[in-house]
Amino acid sequence: MAHPQTVFAGTEFHGKSMLSVRRNTIAKTTLRTQLRQLKSTGRYDCFKLKPHPVYSVPYVWPCPPHLFWDSDCGKWIEAACYFLRDEYDEELDKAIREIVDMIRSAQCEDGYLNLHHQMVAPDKRWTNLRDMHELYNAGHLIEAALAHRDYYKNDLLLEPMLKYVTLIRKTFGRDEGQIHGYPGHPEIELALFRLYAATGHQDAYDLGRYFLEERGNPTGQDGKHYYVWEAEQRGEDPWKRPDPHPEYHSFWYSQAHKPILEQESVEGHSVRCMYLLTAVADMVYLEGQRTEKGLNLPILDSVAWSTALERLWNNMVDKKMSLTGGIGAIKQWEGFGIDYFLPQGTDEGGCYNETCASIAVMMLAERLLQANLDNPDRRYADVIELSLYNNIMTAMDLEGNTFTYDNQLASSAKTPSARSDWFEVSCCPPNLARLFGSLGGYIWDHGFSAGNTTAFINVHMYTTATLRFSPSADSSSPITLSQTSNYPWDPTISFTLSPPSTPVTLRLRLPAWSQNKYTLSPSPSSPSETALTPGGYLLLSPSYLAANPTFTLQLGGFAPRYIAPHPYTNQHTLSLARGPIIYCAEDVDNPWEDNHFKDVAIPLGEPVAEARRVYEKTGEEYVELETKCWRRGAVAEGRVQGGDPGLAAREVVLGEERRLVLVPYYFRANRKGRGMMRVGLLRG
Repeated sequence: MAHPQTVFAGTEFHGKSMLSVRRNTIAKTTLRTQLRQLKSTGRYDCFKLKPHPVYSVPYVWPCPPHLFWDSDCGKWIEAACYFLRDEYDEELDKAIREIVDMIRSAQCEDGYLNLHHQMVAPDKRWTNLRDMHELYNAGHLIEAALAHRDYYKNDLLLEPMLKYVTLIRKTFGRDEGQIHGYPGHPEIELALFRLYAATGHQDAYDLGRYFLEERGNPTGQDGKHYYVWEAEQRGEDPWKRPDPHPEYHSFWYSQAHKPILEQESVEGHSVRCMYLLTAVADMVYLEGQRTEKGLNLPILDSVAWSTALERLWNNMVDKKMSLTGGIGAIKQWEGFGIDYFLPQGTDEGGCYNETCASIAVMMLAERLLQANLDNPDRRYADVIELSLYNNIMTAMDLEGNTFTYDNQLASSAKTPSARSDWFEVSCCPPNLARLFGSLGGYIWDHGFSAGNTTAFINVHMYTTATLRFSPSADSSSPITLSQTSNYPWDPTISFTLSPPSTPVTLRLRLPAWSQNKYTLSPSPSSPSETALTPGGYLLLSPSYLAANPTFTLQLGGFAPRYIAPHPYTNQHTLSLARGPIIYCAEDVDNPWEDNHFKDVAIPLGEPVAEARRVYEKTGEEYVELETKCWRRGAVAEGRVQGGDPGLAAREVVLGEERRLVLVPYYFRANRKGRGMMRVGLLRG
């Protein structure tokens, strides 16, 4: 499978664009900032297996604060390896080599590798899959090993991870004497399928598939749900529940309440859910490869699994996704609420939108795009773009030193709009870094038709970058496609396709917000040279590209637009967007505000002015919006005409008019202010 983490190396970011600036900041600043945090908090040295004060501090049951340190190191290694391909950095290289040496020396003789169970609870190995994250940590170390091998061209990290996978495969499965369990926090599943795709390691495929098929089995272990059985083996008090569980046996929290094929909606912890479904998408893809390439894999009912994926994806995007591409309305379990429950702030009942969750959404959407490369569906690429430019981009300040874990759409006195240097559970910062390191793999897909007679490139996102790939392993003339733009601020993208030896078909995504409006220059000489695909891409035929190897696409729909939430959300608000960027109001631009914009109303259709701005600290350009607003005044009541005499009509009375300045949501909390911010304003 062409995972983004593998094919990203074929993309070169050149020139200045929003994405290249962010990647450069991470390469030059963020990776070092994160390395200092790893060292100062004990994570960096954890594989030396020496005592640390944090191992004995009180914690919220059942997860101790160091439980994720293995994965923190793994994600950082993965991110650093991606960026080292662009430019060598001695400090990063030295740190990676040292951590890998420590990991190798920490591994048990039988292959086991987990900080907590080797240092704190050596007799509790595999006794609490529901909570203790052994397999989650293993998954991130596997992914780190694959990135390490691709960059260093050796197996120093992959070797111990293959040994670990062999142990896990012997431990878990359907056979007598094996544990019939699966991880409480999915992640290892997608890592195992990546491992299989990269190495052909059969244990990796078999184990990943077993974990997916066994999940939610109500009679899996001795006739009982596995999490019930293991809790009984631990002697767990049935009246005691993990902190994120609203009640005992809330197995929906970890997507284990039903077998995956029977699940009707996305539930529980949003990161776990997205990692799980990404693994399902990988498994379905490998089934297609089994048929196409004759892989020696057991037959899978890919139709049933694909149907479940589509059902769960639609439920998430249509009913449980915030305007910014964030998911997870409930803080207690960092995850999904009921359908259409999408409050903006914590004082309105929720809105969590963890950074890692949106990164996982991008991973899943990219996998779903690959399910039909001949007719990609822009729904998935639209969500990739929405999540990236909004909920993910806001998770790091423009200087690359501070971060967010959760991303509300509105501040409150209890939760101001702000960022932090680090977190006790620090999954998000290194996850952000590894995403941007492999970002080139999300911009486009490419490949060949049957018989390698025609190449194709599907362009999902617009920026300034060049893609190179060879028609075959021994080809000396690669296909090269360059795009140059000031996206997302300007709607025009210029393309240049090198004269290829193989005919090329190009598909360019027309975002849904563009309403399929575009201008292509030069215009096609014949209607047959271009077409709008059912999935919402503009198809340029080999004949058009042969005649016009250099051309421009100008997207429509770039003017500021109002967005209203679904009426079932009971959010009677309006938000402003421009292209893929969602906007918010901050007190730093609107110093008159004193109540987190709760009383600010904007009417639909009010003219919106645009202004180009530059953030002085980094020189980064952005577009500011300005419109009129009103402060909400008293609520007037009156009789409803022609209705029940006792029924009163309530109407908001608008007070004084104000000038309202809005900035991109990702730009929030970069300047001094009082932490007041809101995306959705009252509909006046």
